[in-house]
Amino acid sequence: MTKKIKIQQIRNIGIIAHIDAGKTTVTERILYYTGRSHKIGEVHDGEAVMDWMPDEQERGITITSAVTACPWDKREIHIIDTPGHVDFTIEVERSLRVLDGAVGVFCAVGGVEPQSETVWRQADKYRVPKLAFINKLDRIGADFNGTVDMIRTKLKANPLIVQLPLGVEDNFRGVLDLIRMQAIVWDDDTLGATFSYTDIPEDEKQRAETYRDKLIETLADVDDNVMEAYLAEESLDAKMLVQAIRKAAIDLKLVPVLCGSALKNKGIQPLLDAIVAYLPSPAEVASIQGIHPESKQIVECPPLDSKPLAALIFKVSMMEGRKMSFARVYSGRLEAGKDVYNPMRKCKEKVSRILRMHANKRERVDSVGAGHIVGVVGLKDSSTGETLCQANNPVLLENIEIYKPVISVAVEPKTHADMDRLKDVMDKFLAEDPTLSLRQDENTGQMILSGMGELHLEVITSRMRREFNIQVNAGKPQVVYRESIAQETQAGAEFDKEVAGQRHFGQVRIRLTPLQRGTGNKFTNKTKEDNFPQAFVSAVEKGVLESFESGPQMGYPVVDVGATLVGGSFKESMATELAYRVSAAMACKTAMAQANAYLLDPIMKVEIYVPEEFMGDVIGDLNSRSGKIEAIEPKMGIQEIKAVVPLANMFGYSTNLRSSTQGRGTFTMRFSHFDRV
Repeated sequence: MTKKIKIQQIRNIGIIAHIDAGKTTVTERILYYTGRSHKIGEVHDGEAVMDWMPDEQERGITITSAVTACPWDKREIHIIDTPGHVDFTIEVERSLRVLDGAVGVFCAVGGVEPQSETVWRQADKYRVPKLAFINKLDRIGADFNGTVDMIRTKLKANPLIVQLPLGVEDNFRGVLDLIRMQAIVWDDDTLGATFSYTDIPEDEKQRAETYRDKLIETLADVDDNVMEAYLAEESLDAKMLVQAIRKAAIDLKLVPVLCGSALKNKGIQPLLDAIVAYLPSPAEVASIQGIHPESKQIVECPPLDSKPLAALIFKVSMMEGRKMSFARVYSGRLEAGKDVYNPMRKCKEKVSRILRMHANKRERVDSVGAGHIVGVVGLKDSSTGETLCQANNPVLLENIEIYKPVISVAVEPKTHADMDRLKDVMDKFLAEDPTLSLRQDENTGQMILSGMGELHLEVITSRMRREFNIQVNAGKPQVVYRESIAQETQAGAEFDKEVAGQRHFGQVRIRLTPLQRGTGNKFTNKTKEDNFPQAFVSAVEKGVLESFESGPQMGYPVVDVGATLVGGSFKESMATELAYRVSAAMACKTAMAQANAYLLDPIMKVEIYVPEEFMGDVIGDLNSRSGKIEAIEPKMGIQEIKAVVPLANMFGYSTNLRSSTQGRGTFTMRFSHFDRV
C-alpha cells in the first residue's frame, strides 16, 4: 500500500525548452539525486531513463513527453519531460494544460532560442508559473547576463536573479545563493551528489551584494511587506524573501532565475529546492472550471478529495500493445475497479488499474486524489482532451487545442499480408497522437498520412517497423493545401428521387462569397418562413459544410467562404432532410466550379540563425524559395532572420542550410497560416 500524500506536498511540473538546451539531462540528474534512479543516464549514450523509446535513444532527442514522480524534501514532484522539437509541439501543449508549474531550461551559449519562445508562450496561455534554469555555464561562450536579458526582451518576462554563477566556462565551479548569501560548491568525485555551503569568496562579495540589492528592489515593486521593510531599512531574512518570491512567481509577476551545468552535475539540488519553494502545489492554483454538459452552467472543480471526480485525459499511449491513458485528477478521487463517466462520448468506462508512472516503468495504486498525474488502464473509448467524472455529477473540462497537420506522406505496406494490419496499427497511432490524420485518396486509393513535419512522419514510419514489424513504403511527403474562391457566385440544385420506397424532394439556391483570409467558413440563412421551410435550414447547412470538405481544384478542404441560403422550394409530403442536404451539397459544388477556385499554400514562420558571413547566401536562398523576410536581428554574435515561406518550398532546407553555412546555421519552422502564393 502506497503512503497517502497530501495535496500540499505535490508539485506538478514540466521541463520545457528548445531542442538541445538540456531538458532531459536536467531531468536525469533530478531522478539520480532524488534516489529515483541509481545511475545517471546520458542522452548522448542513448541511456536516458526519460528517453525510453528506441527512436529517442537513436536520435538523441525527446519525442514523447514522459511522466515520472520523485521525492524531495518530504514532497512528491511529478515531472513531465517534454520534447523541444517543433514537430512534437502538441506533446508540450497537452502537458502544460495539466501542469501547475514549469522549469524553462536555457542554454547559456544559445540563450533564448525559437522553440523556447514557443513553449514559453504555451505556458503563458495556460497561466503556468515558471522558473528559469540557465544551463551549460561550463561551455565556451556561456553568457549568463546575456541570457537573462534575452528572457526579459524576447519572452517579455520579468526575471529575478536568485543565483549567480561562481566562475564561468572552464572555471565554473558552483553558484552564489543571493537569498542566503552563501556559495554552493559541488564535489566532482561524487557525481555532484555532495555539495557544501561556504562563505562567498572575497573577490565575489561586491558582485553578490550588488545583485542582492537588485533582487530586493525588484521584489519591493511587487510585494508590500518587502517594500515596507526596504523603506524602513530593516534587514530581510531568507524566510521573508522566499515567501515573497513564491507569491510573485505564483502570481506570474516574476520568474526566479537559477543556474548551473546539468552535464557537470552542478546546480540541480538547489533547483529542486526552488521547485518546492517557489512553484505552487495543486491546492494553491485557482480551481479549474468546467461546464455542465446539459445545462452549460459553469461547474467549479476545487482540488479536494471530498468533491465529485473531475479528471482530464491529456495523453493516450500504446504501451506493449495496451492502451494507457494519462490523466490529471483535478477534483475528487479516482479509484481502481470503479466506473467513471465520459460526458463527451456519453458512455461509462471502467478503470481497471491506476499506475504511478516512472517513464516506462510503473507502480500500481488503488486510488489517487486531487492533484495527482497517473496512468489509467482499462479505458476503451476515451481519448485525448476528454473528461472523466461521475455520471451523477457530470462536468466537461476545457479541451486541448489540437494543431492541424501540414505535411503528408503516402504509405503502403510492402506485402499484401500487412495491408489489414496497417489499418489497425494506424488506428493505434491516431488514438495516441491527435496531430496525425489518415485518409484514403479517392483518386489514387493511396493511404495518406499527415503530420506536423518530416521528422514527425519519419518517426511514425520507423515505429511501425520497430514496434509492429510492418514494413512500409513511404512516398515523398506531399503538402496539405487548402482551396478558396476568388469571386461571388450563385447556383441552385434540385434533388427529386425515390430512395428505399420513399420520395425525397428538396430544392435550394446558394450564394457563395469569398471571405477575408483566416475568417473560416460561415453559413447564413436569408430565407423567410413563408418561402422556405425553416425546419430544413440545419440540413442545408450540413450539406454546405460537407461540400466544403473537398474543393473543385484538387479535392482539398475549402476555407474562407461564406455560404448564404437565398432561396428554394419544397413539396409538402416529399420534403426531407436527406433531399435538402444533398441538394445543398450539389448547389455548392456547382457554385464553386464557377467561382475561380484557387489553391492556398500552408505558409510557415521560419526563424534562421546564421553567422554574419553567410547572410548573403541564406537570404538569396530564401528569395529563391518565394520567402518573404520580415526581420533581421543581431543576436550574440549571429544574425536571426525571421521569414515566412511556403511549406512546399521548404523540403530539404535543413541539408541546404547546413551546406551553405558550413554546418553552423540552424533553423526552426512552424505553421503560420494558409495563403495564396
